Amino acid sequence: MIGAFRGNFGGVTVFLRGTLLRVISRNILEYLMHDGWLQEMRKRLMHRLVIYEGKFQLIQDPDVLDTWFSSGLFPMSVLGWPDDTEDLKAFYPTSVLETGHDILFFWVARMVMLGMTLAGNIPFTKVYLHPMIRDAHGRKMSKSLGNVIDPVDVINGVTLEGLQKKLLEGNLDAKEVASSEEGLKKDFPNGIEECGADALRFALVSYTAQHDKINLDVQRVEGYSIWCNKLWNVVRFALSILGDEYVPPSSVNPNVFPFSCQWILSVLNKAISKTVLSLESCELSDAATAVHAWWQYQLCDVFIEAIKPYFSGNDPKFVSERGFARDTLWLCLDNGLRLLHPFMPFVTEELWQRLPSSGGHKRATSIMICEYPSAIEYWTNERVESEMNLIESLVKSLRSLAKESRESFCDLSQILVRQIICSHQLEIETLAYLSSLTVPRVKADPEKIREKMEKLILQRENLRLMISAPGYQEKTSEKIQESNAHKLASLEKQMKSLKMQS
Repeated sequence: MIGAFRGNFGGVTVFLRGTLLRVISRNILEYLMHDGWLQEMRKRLMHRLVIYEGKFQLIQDPDVLDTWFSSGLFPMSVLGWPDDTEDLKAFYPTSVLETGHDILFFWVARMVMLGMTLAGNIPFTKVYLHPMIRDAHGRKMSKSLGNVIDPVDVINGVTLEGLQKKLLEGNLDAKEVASSEEGLKKDFPNGIEECGADALRFALVSYTAQHDKINLDVQRVEGYSIWCNKLWNVVRFALSILGDEYVPPSSVNPNVFPFSCQWILSVLNKAISKTVLSLESCELSDAATAVHAWWQYQLCDVFIEAIKPYFSGNDPKFVSERGFARDTLWLCLDNGLRLLHPFMPFVTEELWQRLPSSGGHKRATSIMICEYPSAIEYWTNERVESEMNLIESLVKSLRSLAKESRESFCDLSQILVRQIICSHQLEIETLAYLSSLTVPRVKADPEKIREKMEKLILQRENLRLMISAPGYQEKTSEKIQESNAHKLASLEKQMKSLKMQS
């Protein structure tokens, strides 16, 4: 498509611009596939300008192409086309194009058509449409509203005065400047804090859950900037535990690790699987959430705290635990930083370079060219995760009760719950900030056990009679039969538990 036109009025050549050119642009698609579209456009302009037939000529400029023509060649031209270069052979066609929905026809369609015509193949197989960025109030960013946020200002930070100064550099009139200054004063009374590129990148990726638009709140970006500092602190703490002489293992067997180490590797495995699956399906927000949740709520809030008693002194009973905890911590940081790298490339590169290199493996020069983490099946341990869920629930309740400054008591009538709590007393004391945790063995009331046992026996016998009745299999639906079988198994389990208490 030719992007420039000129009109000839009685021998005088005039280049069309402004309103007249917009008339052409609005109608150009309608007549693109019609041989006489230029003549039809000429008639429309003549009618609009009230010009007689012989007085006006509409001419395409033969040397000017529109912006989208050169953009449409982008997938090929950057690889050396029209020459048959090695880059073109290796990287064309590509896989995914990321763009906004507002230029689907102007750019995406042109790349497809030109690629098929000139290269014989479509340039990509998937198109990822990102949301359109708006301000925190959902308004379209506009210079006239004074609500345009410069990414550089978010990355480097800027004062309120700096934001207002930029308004004067535009072409707003005095009334619009005054209105925009008030808007900036309301939204950014203290300016914008320096957030860094990683925090802005992570915030925008997290926002993609809003598929049509992003209501960008700079405070959220500032929150992720603070979280970047937390990453620094975690890695610094980990390096102090690992020490200068630490050499990571070439392989590990989590089955011999302490409970908390088995747990963190199991949930790391699930975070890796969730992140990879989300990235493959272009659910970027879900991927970012999975990575962030693992780092924040599982590694930092639980695991780091749980292993601190191993390193608080030189207690000989924790010798093996200290070694296992170091190996686990290194595995978490190495995999966790590689998992986070696409979302926060700068901070992860800097932190990863500080980690000890794995024994027996040549270290890559950059995290960027490392293999992305993949799930390791034997790391997953559902039993350990289930027990930690119980511990976390108990810890949450104990912390809440501790605010009331009184002793706390827990009903441990279920044998399995009692066993889990007794087995993980150290983890509970550490995570709940308890000075001590006592689990006394309280003798059950024989009379209450007998009464409950009689009720269970009666329920079991009634259920057995129902199941063994003639025609039960033929007349009862499979769903009800399955439900009755579960009820019978539950009754047997409860009776077994009561026998253990008596």
